Amino acid sequence: MMVIVVENAPHRLRGRLAVWLLEIRAGVYVGRYGRRVREMI
Repeated sequence: MMVIVVENAPHRLRGRLAVWLLEIRAGVYVGRYGRRVREMI
C-alpha cells in the first residue's frame, strides 16, 4: 500500500495524484499498485 501526504503542492500535482490514487483527506492519497506504477509515480 502506498500513502502520499502533500502540503503546499500545486493544483496540477494534486490533480495528477488524484488520477492514480484515492484522496481520503485533503492532501492524503492512498492506493495499492504494482512496481511499475509506483516507479512511474
